[in-house]
Amino acid sequence: MIEQTLTQLLLLLGLTVFIVLVFQRLRIPPSLGYLLVGVLLGSHTAGPVLEEHYIKLIAEFGIVFLLFTIGLSFSLSQIYALRHLILGLGTAQVALTTAVVALLLWAMGMPGIAAFVIGAVFAQSSTTIISKQLAEQGEEQTRHGKLGTTLSVFQDITAVPFVIIIPVLGIAAAQEVAGALGIALVKALAAFAIVFLVGRYLLRPFFHMVSEQRSAELFTLTVLFVSLIAAWTTMSLGLSMAFGAFLAGMMLGETEFRHQVDSTVRPFRDVLLGLFFVSIGMLLDPALLPDIWLEALLGACALLLIKLLLVTAIVRWAKIDSPTAFRTGMVLAVGGEFGFALLAIALDAKVIAVLPAQIALTAVLFSMILAPFLIRFNQPLATWLFSLRNRSPIAEQGQEVPEGHHLNHHVIVCGYGRIGQIVGHFLENEHIPYIALDMDAKRVKDARLSGEPVFFADSADPSVLEAAGAGKARLLLIGHDDLSAALKTLAYLKRHHPKLPIMVRTRDETHVEELRTAGATEVIPETLEAGMMMASHAMLSLRVPLHKVASYIQQQRTSRYQMLRELFPGTTASLEGLDEQKADRLYPVQLQAESPVIGKRLAELDLASRGVIATVLVRDGKRSLSPGPDTLLQTGDVLVLFGTPDELEQIRWQLGAGQPGSTMVS
Repeated sequence: MIEQTLTQLLLLLGLTVFIVLVFQRLRIPPSLGYLLVGVLLGSHTAGPVLEEHYIKLIAEFGIVFLLFTIGLSFSLSQIYALRHLILGLGTAQVALTTAVVALLLWAMGMPGIAAFVIGAVFAQSSTTIISKQLAEQGEEQTRHGKLGTTLSVFQDITAVPFVIIIPVLGIAAAQEVAGALGIALVKALAAFAIVFLVGRYLLRPFFHMVSEQRSAELFTLTVLFVSLIAAWTTMSLGLSMAFGAFLAGMMLGETEFRHQVDSTVRPFRDVLLGLFFVSIGMLLDPALLPDIWLEALLGACALLLIKLLLVTAIVRWAKIDSPTAFRTGMVLAVGGEFGFALLAIALDAKVIAVLPAQIALTAVLFSMILAPFLIRFNQPLATWLFSLRNRSPIAEQGQEVPEGHHLNHHVIVCGYGRIGQIVGHFLENEHIPYIALDMDAKRVKDARLSGEPVFFADSADPSVLEAAGAGKARLLLIGHDDLSAALKTLAYLKRHHPKLPIMVRTRDETHVEELRTAGATEVIPETLEAGMMMASHAMLSLRVPLHKVASYIQQQRTSRYQMLRELFPGTTASLEGLDEQKADRLYPVQLQAESPVIGKRLAELDLASRGVIATVLVRDGKRSLSPGPDTLLQTGDVLVLFGTPDELEQIRWQLGAGQPGSTMVS
């Protein structure tokens, strides 16, 4: 028995590691990999079959810890703070999507309870896919990107009532539904009161006592105990365990231990949630696919279309401009992983038959496959539909940028966040005229109320740039960190106003060359400037003369921050967000006796023509900065080279440190 269980466990872990690794390398959401593992190891496919009972029993705790961490992220105070825009929009989106889908299915002859469940499943969106795709497109900081991501996260909260209601519907199949729901509501309020009182008056001092012991093991045990005792409490009241875990997380979210609790429970959550997706995959019957693929595909199209239209209408109703509303709708149209959780709960409660559950499950999967393409082309579709090139979004806010002929020899500031406002205030002190463009309506409203020349407008829109007087401006400054919008702005100005000086702020050096190529006169990497400021203060505190410090700083700016860009990447994914496939890096190469360059002068290597710089020569443990071209290379010398991975790859081969095309070890 033990041998059989261990065999199944090894089979599950081995196949999961392999498939998730492949999916991550292909940049496919890992949740789909877990689903595939479930399909392959389920009873509906040929090959080895896992005991579903044990998997489902363990997988249920994945939902428990998922709701626990969601509760940590949304404390009572945060929910209250979001009560206006996000709370209203998020609740309306979930409620209307559930209602519309349920009514359509009910009108087509599906039982009302099953139709309600599928409506709730379709109302969820995948935060994983949304955030990942927006980040890849450089749109995570745009207005529609922020709104879409925030609403998708908020949907996780609105799913909590479904976790309570769906099991009750199964119990109430032969009873009065309204009465059963009323009892469930009373129980939910009782559970909330118990957890709230315990959390408010006992959890904080209890965690203080535990943390004083300075034991990571004890802290972890305490977190597991608190989350599971809350889950047991709600289960004892006839509600789901996940609801209790959510309440416990919400109470801990009010304390100073929130971040430590989150980091402690996250590994358990991720592993158990992966097993949950495996259990969902075991429900999928590939043999039914030939019979249900058309219904599933139509369901996926209906899901995408209904959510697109509803979200667009709801966001537009909140007085947000139409293009942004439409792009937010495209972002949120995708189905979500949490829908699988609701579907599993419904199947356990026997409120939905297997066949419609299979169709709904496959439809959500199809939508998750189509979603990245829908999100990727959100701007071209919005541009085509709303003719953005022929109309300014300013008009939708009842504001107008001053006509170009009223502006002359001024500065245009694109993005009026932290950087834009600092620049604007300096310009104002020097009596230099400027106007600022920003897409945050509240920020624009507050700034205009303060008498600052700020306008609600998309600085990537050519008509806005012309209205802002780009042809007569003395300087344009891009202070936001939306790379996609910055590149569009630069592309237009390079074609139509090539003489206009443009300064661009970027977070790090990753996109410096790309922005310069696109037309930026100067690119200011935020992290490198911060590094220079710390270095200059450090040297001044060490009594290095001021003129020497100023000379160092000026030299670095003139050489485009070469010293600050000379970094070792390490084994982590990135350095302060740098793209490791593109960024320049330092790489040390030790010359062996068989190296063909032994006895040659450094100049003979012709490094400069390959874009590589020899920054340091280490000989007998002593470092020589910027070795001269006449330096003779000896066995055992270490050359520290600076360049891109591709350039360094060829130099390594020339130095006898590897063959062309071999993988560099950094």
